Amino acid sequence: MTDTAGPTPSRGVPLPDGLSKVAVWTAAAHAAEHRREAPYVLDPWAGDFLHAAGFPPGGPPGDGPLQRLLPDWAVVRSRFFDEHLLTAAGSGCRQVVLLGAGLDTRAFRLDWPRGVHVFEVEDPALLAFKEHVLDWAAPTCGRRSTVGVDPTGAWTGELCAVGFDPGQPTAWLAETLLYHLPPREAESVVTTMTELSAPGSTFGAECVNAEATSSSFVTPFLQALSTTGLSWPWQLAEPERWWAEHGWHAAVADLFTLPYAVQRLAPYLPLIGEAAARTVFLTTGTLGPPR
Repeated sequence: MTDTAGPTPSRGVPLPDGLSKVAVWTAAAHAAEHRREAPYVLDPWAGDFLHAAGFPPGGPPGDGPLQRLLPDWAVVRSRFFDEHLLTAAGSGCRQVVLLGAGLDTRAFRLDWPRGVHVFEVEDPALLAFKEHVLDWAAPTCGRRSTVGVDPTGAWTGELCAVGFDPGQPTAWLAETLLYHLPPREAESVVTTMTELSAPGSTFGAECVNAEATSSSFVTPFLQALSTTGLSWPWQLAEPERWWAEHGWHAAVADLFTLPYAVQRLAPYLPLIGEAAARTVFLTTGTLGPPR
Protein backbone atom coordinates (compact mmCIF):
# COMPACT_ATOMS: atom_id res chain seq x y z
CA MET A 1 0.00 0.00 0.00
CA THR A 2 1.43 3.39 -1.00
CA ASP A 3 0.21 6.83 0.12
CA THR A 4 1.46 10.17 -1.17
CA ALA A 5 1.42 13.57 0.54
CA GLY A 6 2.01 16.67 -1.57
CA PRO A 7 1.65 17.10 -5.34
CA THR A 8 0.39 14.14 -7.37
CA PRO A 9 3.32 12.64 -9.34
CA SER A 10 3.20 13.29 -13.06
CA ARG A 11 4.36 10.90 -15.76
CA GLY A 12 7.49 11.35 -17.81
CA VAL A 13 9.00 14.04 -15.59
CA PRO A 14 12.73 14.77 -15.87
CA LEU A 15 15.15 14.07 -13.05
CA PRO A 16 15.47 17.27 -10.98
CA ASP A 17 18.79 18.95 -10.27
CA GLY A 18 20.71 19.20 -7.01
CA LEU A 19 21.10 16.27 -4.65
CA SER A 20 19.53 13.99 -7.24
CA LYS A 21 23.06 13.62 -8.67
CA VAL A 22 23.95 11.66 -5.55
CA ALA A 23 20.84 9.53 -6.00
CA VAL A 24 21.84 8.76 -9.59
CA TRP A 25 25.41 7.82 -8.60
CA THR A 26 24.03 5.45 -5.98
CA ALA A 27 21.61 3.98 -8.50
CA ALA A 28 24.51 3.41 -10.89
CA ALA A 29 26.41 1.55 -8.17
CA HIS A 30 23.33 -0.55 -7.40
CA ALA A 31 22.75 -1.32 -11.08
CA ALA A 32 26.31 -2.61 -11.46
CA GLU A 33 26.00 -4.58 -8.24
CA HIS A 34 22.75 -6.17 -9.36
CA ARG A 35 24.63 -7.80 -12.25
CA ARG A 36 27.15 -9.51 -9.96
CA GLU A 37 26.91 -13.23 -9.37
CA ALA A 38 26.43 -12.77 -5.61
CA PRO A 39 25.35 -9.15 -5.08
CA TYR A 40 25.38 -7.50 -1.67
CA VAL A 41 22.42 -5.32 -2.71
CA LEU A 42 19.58 -6.48 -4.96
CA ASP A 43 18.00 -3.43 -6.58
CA PRO A 44 16.24 -4.33 -9.86
CA TRP A 45 14.95 -0.76 -10.28
CA ALA A 46 18.39 0.90 -10.27
CA GLY A 47 19.02 0.35 -13.98
CA ASP A 48 15.51 1.56 -14.79
CA PHE A 49 16.20 4.85 -13.00
CA LEU A 50 19.35 5.39 -15.08
CA HIS A 51 17.55 4.56 -18.32
CA ALA A 52 14.58 6.82 -17.55
CA ALA A 53 16.88 9.71 -16.63
CA GLY A 54 19.07 9.23 -19.71
CA PHE A 55 22.16 8.72 -17.57
CA PRO A 56 24.91 6.28 -18.58
CA PRO A 57 26.40 4.17 -15.78
CA GLY A 58 29.00 6.12 -13.86
CA GLY A 59 29.81 8.01 -10.73
CA PRO A 60 31.11 11.33 -9.46
CA PRO A 61 33.49 13.38 -11.65
CA GLY A 62 37.22 12.82 -11.75
CA ASP A 63 39.43 9.75 -11.84
CA GLY A 64 41.21 9.74 -8.50
CA PRO A 65 41.40 6.75 -6.14
CA LEU A 66 38.39 7.95 -4.13
CA GLN A 67 36.23 8.19 -7.26
CA ARG A 68 37.22 4.66 -8.25
CA LEU A 69 36.33 3.36 -4.80
CA LEU A 70 32.98 5.13 -4.43
CA PRO A 71 30.73 2.71 -6.38
CA ASP A 72 31.85 -0.18 -4.20
CA TRP A 73 31.60 2.04 -1.13
CA ALA A 74 28.00 2.94 -2.02
CA VAL A 75 27.17 -0.78 -2.07
CA VAL A 76 28.85 -1.36 1.30
CA ARG A 77 26.99 1.61 2.77
CA SER A 78 23.65 0.38 1.40
CA ARG A 79 24.22 -3.12 2.76
CA PHE A 80 25.18 -1.73 6.17
CA PHE A 81 22.06 0.40 6.49
CA ASP A 82 19.87 -2.37 5.04
CA GLU A 83 20.93 -4.57 7.93
CA HIS A 84 20.57 -1.76 10.46
CA LEU A 85 16.99 -1.00 9.42
CA LEU A 86 15.93 -4.64 9.33
CA THR A 87 17.42 -5.17 12.80
CA ALA A 88 15.56 -2.11 14.11
CA ALA A 89 12.30 -3.27 12.53
CA GLY A 90 12.81 -6.75 13.96
CA SER A 91 13.32 -5.20 17.40
CA GLY A 92 9.99 -3.38 17.32
CA CYS A 93 10.37 -0.24 15.18
CA ARG A 94 7.39 -0.50 12.86
CA GLN A 95 7.93 3.01 11.50
CA VAL A 96 10.88 3.61 9.16
CA VAL A 97 11.54 7.14 7.90
CA LEU A 98 13.95 7.72 5.01
CA LEU A 99 15.03 11.37 5.10
CA GLY A 100 16.23 12.56 1.71
CA ALA A 101 15.08 9.23 0.30
CA GLY A 102 16.31 9.92 -3.23
CA LEU A 103 15.93 6.81 -5.40
CA ASP A 104 15.95 4.49 -2.39
CA THR A 105 13.93 1.30 -3.05
CA ARG A 106 14.17 -0.29 0.38
CA ALA A 107 10.38 -0.26 0.68
CA PHE A 108 10.34 -2.66 -2.28
CA ARG A 109 13.52 -4.73 -2.08
CA LEU A 110 13.92 -5.66 1.61
CA ASP A 111 12.19 -8.49 3.42
CA TRP A 112 10.41 -6.46 6.09
CA PRO A 113 8.69 -7.88 9.17
CA ARG A 114 4.92 -7.73 9.13
CA GLY A 115 3.35 -4.33 9.77
CA VAL A 116 6.25 -2.01 8.89
CA HIS A 117 5.29 1.42 7.54
CA VAL A 118 8.02 3.06 5.43
CA PHE A 119 7.89 6.85 4.98
CA GLU A 120 9.98 8.60 2.32
CA VAL A 121 10.65 12.33 2.77
CA GLU A 122 12.02 13.91 -0.39
CA ASP A 123 11.65 16.78 -2.86
CA PRO A 124 8.35 16.33 -4.72
CA ALA A 125 9.97 16.54 -8.17
CA LEU A 126 12.35 13.70 -7.34
CA LEU A 127 9.50 11.65 -5.89
CA ALA A 128 7.48 12.23 -9.07
CA PHE A 129 10.32 10.88 -11.19
CA LYS A 130 10.70 7.92 -8.86
CA GLU A 131 6.99 7.06 -8.95
CA HIS A 132 7.06 7.22 -12.74
CA VAL A 133 9.80 4.59 -12.88
CA LEU A 134 8.39 2.37 -10.12
CA ASP A 135 5.11 2.27 -12.08
CA TRP A 136 2.89 1.00 -9.26
CA ALA A 137 5.30 -1.70 -8.08
CA ALA A 138 4.09 -3.40 -4.90
CA PRO A 139 6.10 -2.59 -1.74
CA THR A 140 7.33 -5.42 0.46
CA CYS A 141 6.56 -3.46 3.61
CA GLY A 142 3.04 -3.30 5.01
CA ARG A 143 2.56 0.29 3.91
CA ARG A 144 4.61 2.94 2.10
CA SER A 145 3.96 6.68 2.25
CA THR A 146 5.78 9.42 0.36
CA VAL A 147 6.03 12.95 1.75
CA GLY A 148 6.77 15.42 -1.03
CA VAL A 149 8.57 18.21 0.80
CA ASP A 150 12.11 19.55 1.07
CA PRO A 151 13.64 17.39 3.83
CA THR A 152 15.60 20.41 5.07
CA GLY A 153 12.38 22.37 5.66
CA ALA A 154 9.30 21.86 7.78
CA TRP A 155 7.81 18.40 7.28
CA THR A 156 6.37 17.37 10.65
CA GLY A 157 2.77 18.09 9.67
CA GLU A 158 3.04 16.38 6.30
CA LEU A 159 4.67 13.30 7.85
CA CYS A 160 1.98 12.95 10.51
CA ALA A 161 -0.74 13.50 7.90
CA VAL A 162 0.12 10.19 6.21
CA GLY A 163 0.07 8.15 9.39
CA PHE A 164 3.32 8.78 11.26
CA ASP A 165 2.88 8.44 15.03
CA PRO A 166 5.45 10.31 17.19
CA GLY A 167 4.44 8.13 20.11
CA GLN A 168 5.79 4.96 18.48
CA PRO A 169 9.46 3.95 18.06
CA THR A 170 10.93 4.93 14.70
CA ALA A 171 13.95 3.84 12.70
CA TRP A 172 15.30 6.96 10.97
CA LEU A 173 17.76 6.93 8.08
CA ALA A 174 19.58 9.95 6.64
CA GLU A 175 21.91 7.92 4.47
CA THR A 176 23.65 10.68 2.49
CA LEU A 177 21.49 13.71 3.22
CA LEU A 178 23.22 15.42 6.10
CA TYR A 179 26.80 15.90 4.93
CA HIS A 180 25.65 17.75 1.81
CA LEU A 181 23.94 20.36 4.00
CA PRO A 182 25.28 23.44 5.77
CA PRO A 183 25.81 22.58 9.45
CA ARG A 184 22.82 24.65 10.60
CA GLU A 185 20.47 22.85 8.20
CA ALA A 186 21.83 19.45 9.18
CA GLU A 187 21.30 20.31 12.83
CA SER A 188 17.73 21.43 12.09
CA VAL A 189 16.92 18.10 10.42
CA VAL A 190 18.33 16.17 13.37
CA THR A 191 16.46 18.37 15.86
CA THR A 192 13.15 17.64 14.13
CA MET A 193 13.99 13.95 14.00
CA THR A 194 14.74 13.94 17.72
CA GLU A 195 11.56 15.81 18.62
CA LEU A 196 9.49 13.19 16.77
CA SER A 197 11.25 10.19 18.31
CA ALA A 198 9.75 7.97 21.00
CA PRO A 199 11.83 5.78 23.33
CA GLY A 200 13.24 2.83 21.39
CA SER A 201 13.86 4.89 18.26
CA THR A 202 17.06 4.47 16.24
CA PHE A 203 18.91 6.38 13.56
CA GLY A 204 21.44 5.73 10.83
CA ALA A 205 23.52 8.32 8.98
CA GLU A 206 26.73 8.60 7.04
CA CYS A 207 28.96 11.34 8.46
CA VAL A 208 32.08 12.83 6.90
CA ASN A 209 35.25 12.64 8.99
CA ALA A 210 36.37 16.25 9.43
CA GLU A 211 39.96 15.12 9.99
CA ALA A 212 40.16 13.39 6.59
CA THR A 213 38.87 16.03 4.19
CA SER A 214 42.19 17.86 3.87
CA SER A 215 44.10 14.68 2.95
CA SER A 216 45.64 14.09 -0.47
CA PHE A 217 43.11 11.27 -0.90
CA VAL A 218 39.99 13.40 -0.35
CA THR A 219 40.91 16.92 -1.49
CA PRO A 220 41.08 16.16 -5.25
CA PHE A 221 37.68 14.51 -5.03
CA LEU A 222 36.13 17.49 -3.25
CA GLN A 223 37.57 19.79 -5.90
CA ALA A 224 36.04 17.66 -8.66
CA LEU A 225 32.76 17.38 -6.76
CA SER A 226 32.50 21.18 -6.53
CA THR A 227 32.14 21.35 -10.32
CA THR A 228 28.73 19.67 -9.93
CA GLY A 229 27.52 22.22 -7.39
CA LEU A 230 27.80 19.76 -4.50
CA SER A 231 30.03 19.82 -1.44
CA TRP A 232 30.46 18.20 1.98
CA PRO A 233 29.96 21.14 4.38
CA TRP A 234 28.74 19.10 7.38
CA GLN A 235 31.73 17.31 8.88
CA LEU A 236 32.33 15.73 12.27
CA ALA A 237 35.54 15.01 14.13
CA GLU A 238 33.82 13.26 17.06
CA PRO A 239 30.50 11.84 15.83
CA GLU A 240 29.62 10.06 19.08
CA ARG A 241 29.96 13.32 20.99
CA TRP A 242 28.01 15.35 18.40
CA TRP A 243 25.10 12.92 18.39
CA ALA A 244 25.09 12.70 22.20
CA GLU A 245 24.73 16.48 22.32
CA HIS A 246 21.64 16.09 20.13
CA GLY A 247 20.01 13.40 22.23
CA TRP A 248 21.36 10.16 20.77
CA HIS A 249 23.67 7.40 21.92
CA ALA A 250 25.74 6.78 18.78
CA ALA A 251 28.42 4.40 17.60
CA VAL A 252 30.64 4.33 14.52
CA ALA A 253 30.92 1.02 12.72
CA ASP A 254 34.33 -0.62 12.48
CA LEU A 255 34.41 -1.51 8.80
CA PHE A 256 37.10 -4.12 9.35
CA THR A 257 34.67 -6.22 11.40
CA LEU A 258 32.16 -6.39 8.53
CA PRO A 259 33.01 -9.31 6.23
CA TYR A 260 31.33 -7.82 3.18
CA ALA A 261 33.12 -4.49 3.69
CA VAL A 262 36.51 -6.16 4.07
CA GLN A 263 35.96 -8.28 0.98
CA ARG A 264 34.79 -5.42 -1.20
CA LEU A 265 37.26 -2.76 -0.03
CA ALA A 266 40.35 -4.99 0.31
CA PRO A 267 41.51 -4.44 -3.30
CA TYR A 268 41.73 -0.71 -2.63
CA LEU A 269 43.74 -0.85 0.59
CA PRO A 270 47.18 -1.05 -1.08
CA LEU A 271 46.25 2.10 -2.97
CA ILE A 272 44.62 4.16 -0.24
CA GLY A 273 45.71 2.66 3.09
CA GLU A 274 43.51 1.88 6.08
CA ALA A 275 43.32 5.51 7.24
CA ALA A 276 41.61 6.57 4.02
CA ALA A 277 38.95 3.92 4.60
CA ARG A 278 37.86 6.11 7.52
CA THR A 279 37.06 9.14 5.38
CA VAL A 280 33.45 8.77 6.45
CA PHE A 281 31.70 7.27 9.44
CA LEU A 282 28.80 4.83 9.17
CA THR A 283 26.98 5.92 12.30
CA THR A 284 23.99 4.39 14.07
CA GLY A 285 22.44 5.01 17.42
CA THR A 286 19.50 4.91 19.78
CA LEU A 287 17.57 7.67 21.48
CA GLY A 288 19.16 8.72 24.75
CA PRO A 289 22.51 9.83 26.19
CA PRO A 290 25.64 7.64 26.23
CA ARG A 291 25.33 4.60 28.45
